[in-house]
Amino acid sequence: MRKVGLVLKRHDARVRAIAADIIPWLQSRGVEVFLDAESAQEYSISGEAVPIGELADRVHVVAVLGGDGTMLHAARMVAPNGVPILGVNLGSLGFLTEIKLEEMRSVFEGLVSGDYQVDERMLLEVQVARREATVAQYLALNDAVINKGALARIIELEVTVNGELVTVTRADGLIISTPTGSTAYSLSAGGPILYPSLEAIIITPICPHTLTNRPVVVPDRALVGVCLRHGADVMLTLDGQVGMLLQPEDHLSVRKATPRFRLVQAPGTTFFKLLREKLKWG
Repeated sequence: MRKVGLVLKRHDARVRAIAADIIPWLQSRGVEVFLDAESAQEYSISGEAVPIGELADRVHVVAVLGGDGTMLHAARMVAPNGVPILGVNLGSLGFLTEIKLEEMRSVFEGLVSGDYQVDERMLLEVQVARREATVAQYLALNDAVINKGALARIIELEVTVNGELVTVTRADGLIISTPTGSTAYSLSAGGPILYPSLEAIIITPICPHTLTNRPVVVPDRALVGVCLRHGADVMLTLDGQVGMLLQPEDHLSVRKATPRFRLVQAPGTTFFKLLREKLKWG
C-alpha cells in the first residue's frame, strides 16, 4: 500500500491540522499521497489533488478522515473500483469509520507493512423506471429510502420480491437496507440488526398505517421491486445523501450490486464490540 488517497470531512476546523500532520508522516515512509480535490481546495492543502471520482484509479487505498457521512460519500465513488477504504472517526457515531484518531498511525504502519485485514460488504444497486424507461441508477452502501415530504400525506407503495406481491403498504415510507445499513435508519424504524458480512436485504416500513406490516429480511439474490401507487412530494434517497423526486407509478428495482465495499478493519475491533460501544450495551 504505497499510494494513499485522502478524503477529508468538510467544514471541520480540526481536519486541516490532522492532515498537515499525517501527510508528511506518510511521505517520510515512502508513501505517495493523493488528495480529494474538493478537500484540498477547502483546506488549502498543497499536494497532488485528484477529483474523487478518479481517486480510486490512482491509489492502493483510500483513507477517509471524518464521520460515517464522509465514508458513505467516498464509498459510492470508490467501491466500484475495488479499492479498500479505511475510516478514521472524526464524527459522533462511527459504525463505518471505526478507527480512532489515536490509532491512525499504527493502522497506516500496518498498511505499509502489509499487516491489515479487509472486510467485504455488499452494496445495493437501485434503478428507477418511469414509463418503462430507466431514468436513474444508483449505488448505496447503507440504504435506499422512499420517504414522504414534510407536509405530504401517507403514501401508498406496492412491494414485490422476485415479482411476487409482498404487500401494498400505506406508510410514511420504506427503507431497503444492506446488513451494513441495518444499524442506520432501518434500526431507528424498528428493523433488525444484521451481522454486516451477511448476504441479505432488509425491507423496513416507516410508520405503517397497518401495524402488522413488519420488517422482512430476504436473500441477497432477491430482486426487490417498489412501485409508488399514490403520493406527492415523495423522495428517493440513497445513503441519506443523493436521490430524486419520484412520480406516481415510478418503479424501483433494488438488488445486490456487483461491486463490493472493501473496509479496512480497525485492529482488535469486532462487530459486537462496536455494538457495545456505539449502542451503549452493557
